[in-house]
Amino acid sequence: MRGGDRSGDYRRGKLRLTGGLLALWFAVTFAVPYFARELSFCFFGWPFSFWMGAQGTLILYVLLVAFYAWRMGRLDEAHGPAAEDAA
Repeated sequence: MRGGDRSGDYRRGKLRLTGGLLALWFAVTFAVPYFARELSFCFFGWPFSFWMGAQGTLILYVLLVAFYAWRMGRLDEAHGPAAEDAA
């Protein structure tokens, strides 16, 4: 496999990961509050829309950052020194 192919795979993997996490971020940040009135069930004794706004989104943002760091570490290991040239 040529070095150019490896850097292309690295870039595609990085863009795919970033795009997927941004789509999840967008859905949680904008779609959940937009449909909050329809989310009228209790979660740990609180209305789900309140819980999601007060706690759920903050927890999810931290998990998104942690997942991104973990997955990018694995992607960097998989592509080795060619990944440093592509960054």
